[in-house]
Amino acid sequence: MSLGMKVIWVLVAALCAVAFGFVTGVFNPDEKVNGLWLVVAATCFYALAFRFYGRFLSRRVMGLNDQHITPAHRLHDGTNFYPANKYVLFGHHFAAIAGAGPLLGPVLAAQFGYLPGFLWLVVGAVLAGAVQDFIILVASIRRNGRSLPEIARDEIGTITGTATAVAVLFIVVVALAGLGLAVVNALYRNAWGTFTIAMTIPIGLLMGFYLQKLRPGRVGEVTVLGVTLLILALVMGRVVAHSDLASWFELERLTLVWLLAAYGFLASVLPGWMLLVPRDYLSTLMKVGVVALLAIGVIVLAPTIEMPRVTVFIHGGGPIIPGTLFPFVFITIACGAISGFHSLVSSGTTSKMIERESQAIVGYGAMLMESFVGVIALVAATILMPGDYLAINTRLGAETLAQMGFPVVRIHELSQLVEVDLSGRPGGAVSLAVGMASIFAALPGMASLMAYWYQFALLFEALFILTTIDAGTRIARYLVQEMGGRLYAPLRQLTWWPGVLMSSAAVVGAWGYLISTGNISTIWPMFGAANQLLGTLALCVGTMVLIKMGKARFLWVTAVPMVFVGAVTLTGAYELFFMFLARAAVAGESGQAFALYLDACLIGVVALLAMIVLVDSARHWYGYLVQGRPFSSSEVLVFEGAPATASPAGSQGGISLPPGKCC
Repeated sequence: MSLGMKVIWVLVAALCAVAFGFVTGVFNPDEKVNGLWLVVAATCFYALAFRFYGRFLSRRVMGLNDQHITPAHRLHDGTNFYPANKYVLFGHHFAAIAGAGPLLGPVLAAQFGYLPGFLWLVVGAVLAGAVQDFIILVASIRRNGRSLPEIARDEIGTITGTATAVAVLFIVVVALAGLGLAVVNALYRNAWGTFTIAMTIPIGLLMGFYLQKLRPGRVGEVTVLGVTLLILALVMGRVVAHSDLASWFELERLTLVWLLAAYGFLASVLPGWMLLVPRDYLSTLMKVGVVALLAIGVIVLAPTIEMPRVTVFIHGGGPIIPGTLFPFVFITIACGAISGFHSLVSSGTTSKMIERESQAIVGYGAMLMESFVGVIALVAATILMPGDYLAINTRLGAETLAQMGFPVVRIHELSQLVEVDLSGRPGGAVSLAVGMASIFAALPGMASLMAYWYQFALLFEALFILTTIDAGTRIARYLVQEMGGRLYAPLRQLTWWPGVLMSSAAVVGAWGYLISTGNISTIWPMFGAANQLLGTLALCVGTMVLIKMGKARFLWVTAVPMVFVGAVTLTGAYELFFMFLARAAVAGESGQAFALYLDACLIGVVALLAMIVLVDSARHWYGYLVQGRPFSSSEVLVFEGAPATASPAGSQGGISLPPGKCC
């Protein structure tokens, strides 16, 4: 590194330290913090992490080598395995992992104050979430694109593999239900949003055919085409909403649920290049563009964070989240810091499309970007007055909130500006949209467009979430086929159409049913806890991968975050289990009681499966590290210093090794 670059990085580190000083109150303990400092602190921290820790992981820990032949080339079939353009691949990966979590989780966790959520977002993403995503992605690439449960079975054993597979399938279905529920609530009787979201499907198909068939490799052209059509769809959406066609798109909740399920089915069975990847790329353009505009808005306007650093609710009894700061702030934030769902994307779709191994750093970088989205969402929500924030996210009256020390200040004014009654709309989406609209409307010349920006923000959130639905459904379909293939071999073939159709229908039917019968209060807490437990399992598998690579000296990379996240989430699962039981007992014989008992049962099963995986894995770690148990030839799948030998097309085996090459 040149002297000039060293000076630059020292300055970045110094700016990062100063920004954290203001955010945490070291320099201004009695004053409100400016939202600009949160953006500066996060940006500098991510830059340092990507440059130094990300490079350490890619070079020293995983030893990325472009001489290794990736599954995209070795198993090329044009549908599931094929080399994607690196920019389009990043678009798919980021769009697939960035769902409701980084948008809604930090907003809901702001109940505890902005500081706990901010610290977990930035530190957790750098040391836990991004590490998990990257290591599982590389492990899958070096195992012919195998999924997380298959890697667990191969690397640890049948017990762990089976427990992981069952837990993963349940978690994916619950996650898709939680994400889908947010989309349905945003588009319910919303002709503008429904029309625009619907138009992204034909736009994505056009982009896919343009890039794959008409003008291969012309990413710039297809980008301009997609962005132009998306902007046109946004503009026409408002026109449609005020025309006679509005009735076609003002859909009821149940209709939206099954239309969403139909889309998920379609996206999971079509070739990835046809709809999944181009639509995700298009969504990423919008996501990155809007987040960048929000960041610019925060920099230009420098809004004051009205929410205190911590609130009285850190001890429990909050109106949004009833639990205490530990462990519920971690569970509530969910995907913004670490998400087990990401490991399924890394090992489900992205690993099958990596052209060169060095491009796997996308796993680390995309997680940092998602965390930044969470920080922006946190800023957008906490610039609201605390009383207004609580009035939107709870159904408590103004007098009750005032007695709690949080007077309602501008809720009626804000409702008039966005032309919607904002009171009593829990879930985080509405308060985030109001915060985003407030930032945009404060820019020069935008003051009269508050209602437009509010609707645009809701659309942005729905599009953000929907892209995870398509990738998640495809991943769940892979899992069903892998598990079913052990009972009926043809199911294991990802190109066998009867298996593809049946497994996809089963997946969308399951999460569609959960959406149609559940609500945000029952699905989201279960999703948060289950998702973090899956992250613990992914780090557990990553630890075994490092052991078998002969990198035991680097076990702290995965083991430390695994222990912390596992302890936090198992504690949360324990508290949720008894919380669900207590609420069910109060509900009596109603249908709500059955749903709560079911939730308690499901969260208990997932926690039990996680414990089984951790105990079984620890037994194997002890055998390899303490007892010195040798690896069998089938266990040696990764090597350094030599190119991989291509396996036959369609093979599901590991990489063939030259004689004498090991780990």
